[in-house]
Amino acid sequence: MTESAALGLARTAFRERSWAEAHRHFGTADLGGDLSSADLESYARACSLMGCDDDCVQLLDRAFLQWIDSGEREQAAECAFWLGFNLMNQGQMAPAGGWFARSGELAEAGPETSALRGLLLLPPALQELMQGDAASALGLFSRAHEVGRTVGHPELLALSGLGIGQAKIAVGEWAAGLVKLDEVMVAVTAGEVSPIVAGLVYCAVIIACHDTFDVRRAAEWTGALSRWCAAQPALVPFRGECLVHRAQILVLNGDWHEAAEQVRDACQRLASPPGQPGIGTAYYEAAELHRLRGEYAAAENSYRRASACGHEIQPGFALLRLAQGRVDAALSGIRRALEEPGPALSRPRALAASVEIELAAGQTTPARAAAEELAAIAAAGEVRLLQAMSSQAVGSVFLAEGDPRRALDELRRASDIWRDLNAPYQGARVRVLHGECCRELGDLDGAQLEFDAAAAVFWHLGARPDTMALQGVSTPGIETETQSLTPREIQVLRAVATGNTNRTIAETLFLSEKTVARHLSNIFAKLGISSRSAATAYAFQHELM
Repeated sequence: MTESAALGLARTAFRERSWAEAHRHFGTADLGGDLSSADLESYARACSLMGCDDDCVQLLDRAFLQWIDSGEREQAAECAFWLGFNLMNQGQMAPAGGWFARSGELAEAGPETSALRGLLLLPPALQELMQGDAASALGLFSRAHEVGRTVGHPELLALSGLGIGQAKIAVGEWAAGLVKLDEVMVAVTAGEVSPIVAGLVYCAVIIACHDTFDVRRAAEWTGALSRWCAAQPALVPFRGECLVHRAQILVLNGDWHEAAEQVRDACQRLASPPGQPGIGTAYYEAAELHRLRGEYAAAENSYRRASACGHEIQPGFALLRLAQGRVDAALSGIRRALEEPGPALSRPRALAASVEIELAAGQTTPARAAAEELAAIAAAGEVRLLQAMSSQAVGSVFLAEGDPRRALDELRRASDIWRDLNAPYQGARVRVLHGECCRELGDLDGAQLEFDAAAAVFWHLGARPDTMALQGVSTPGIETETQSLTPREIQVLRAVATGNTNRTIAETLFLSEKTVARHLSNIFAKLGISSRSAATAYAFQHELM
């Protein structure tokens, strides 16, 4: 193939977002080193989206020199900015700063209201935000946004809008910040920005949703990110982070088996090339799943790997120590985490864990203090998940203090919200507390019903520590074989029993056909059956429909 023909194919593939094809054909077209500056920039973007960051930087460097040699200072300045932007996202702050400075020097000769001048406000704004001065960051992002409006630059509008949303959240204006992020996402989903900027915005918005405990918004944007990634099969950045975010939603919704697969895949994708920002979160989520399932050695290993990547491992690690019976270590860990300055958005989860650990140690006074602080945070906004966490914490403190009637009021509120959020594990833990309240009040039948209901959920989820804690309580009258099925397997079994094909089941449950087939294989093995008709009969006989 001639270099000219390869270049035509590369440009077509780039427009169609076929990154692997674009990467391959640009490579062929560049054998003679004669690509234009614009084509070098396109080649660099394809490399970035394939995860080839070093190649991306080298190509942008070449493009910059060519722009300079041809006297195109404005294009050179913008190229220098994006070169710095790529380096900054790789964590190479010193060389990134050098390129931003070079871009600024070249931009001085341009118009006062150029898009580049707005773009150059973003790095110092991000620096202020990362250093904790959200108010100053908000001012810089707002100035950049005004420039974007004036010149009509979609990527400047998206990135500055993202920054405004993040800064508003950081100063405590959660509702206003999330509304701004939704506005930015409209432009992203409409395809108004480049894939690199789109991916960054997707991930940042989803992280903001998780940080503000807005699980419904997080689920919606995670679904959108999943579809966006699926439409670009060769995409490397963002795909691993997409899997992590999806796993977080699956864990909350009780599909731990599927979540474990997503996290495992995310860890593999994010491990290479090294330095990807989501790897610490992936290891932490893996650790959390291991802990909840009672796989303590694997949990400790994953927490340590997350820590090695710079990710905070509390409160999960303290809860692991509590589960291992090392209460003093758990207390030391969670108290240290709460005493040290850290992101305000991470405090609610640490406070909820503190209540659990302090009560396990018999320390009701610090537990009450933590519960009251969590209640104050929840009262400051209308975030359902925070309200559930707060009511659960306050209810458990009332119970420990010997006031089961007041505890029941709080626990009912928590139970209603967890049910509304489709969070079966948290709901089951509240039912255990509810049962303990009933027992304290002499309602032994009511207590048994709560314990039985909780035990069934724990069994289905695979929450071995919680199941073992209820071993002395009789479990509900469900067949042992059915108990061994995961929630996802029960969903698949029900779908089979209604006559759905594997393809229909896959589309309905957002799975691959291969995953559906694997679930069916597991179901057949666990139930001792060998056909779909037998599975259908089993589902009806055991009242699963």
